[in-house]
Amino acid sequence: MNHITSAVTLNNGISMPQFGLGVYKVEEGKQVEETVLSAIDLGYRLIDTAAFYGNEEGVGKALKKSKIKREELFITTKVWNDDQGYDETIAAFEKSLVKLDLEYIDLYLIHWPISGKYRDTWRALEKLYKEGRVKAIGVCNFHPHHLDHLLASAEIVPAVNQVELHPRLSQEELRDYCNEKKIKVEAWAPIARGKLSDEPTLNYIANKHGKTHAQIILRWHLQNDVIIIPKTTNLDRLKENSDIFDFELSLDEMQQIDTLNLDARYGKNPDDM
Repeated sequence: MNHITSAVTLNNGISMPQFGLGVYKVEEGKQVEETVLSAIDLGYRLIDTAAFYGNEEGVGKALKKSKIKREELFITTKVWNDDQGYDETIAAFEKSLVKLDLEYIDLYLIHWPISGKYRDTWRALEKLYKEGRVKAIGVCNFHPHHLDHLLASAEIVPAVNQVELHPRLSQEELRDYCNEKKIKVEAWAPIARGKLSDEPTLNYIANKHGKTHAQIILRWHLQNDVIIIPKTTNLDRLKENSDIFDFELSLDEMQQIDTLNLDARYGKNPDDM
């Protein structure tokens, strides 16, 4: 992993950039348009949005203004909880496609495992995939038991499971499970929402490499084969987040970061949704 456009191969053979931009809580309109355009100018090729974020339209406008070819970009969006179910998901997808002003979506995800609904939602995603309207399909926030339940009736194995993942919630058991099933793990809140800036272990390693604590965390993810979508609207931070391809953490440093796990969530537990 030595370049901002370096990619992983999903279980259906599709290439997905391992590093990208998340736009959760980025305001619709000028802010999201400028943020996405700045990221693309810096070399970002993966953009992750969702119906729930309310900014798909702005993301779409930024993509149209960009000089990068559509096929070089990788766009993710998600079906929200209120829109789950077979027919509802198909309708929600159509709305997202119109807002993004795209002919296809690269990765379409179920946002949360809503009990009693996510199997029907998955059938809808499988239909969209078979029709070629999405290049890959996956889930977010699924524990192993949700995946077991889904796979019991699924025709297609999810390509990606996007979950909260950072040094305080390293999700080793889930990562092992997904690796065994050939499901790529993607991290949201990869730098723990900035809550680890005073963590001595991270700052010690950061000083050794001449990097920030956030850059050390992001590099840890990459070396764990995790896809990452750090969020920021700040141009300097966009540059900083992407400046993680000129160094490597040693095995000892990786293990030191592993010891920071406390199974601590800053977002909701999927079992409580």
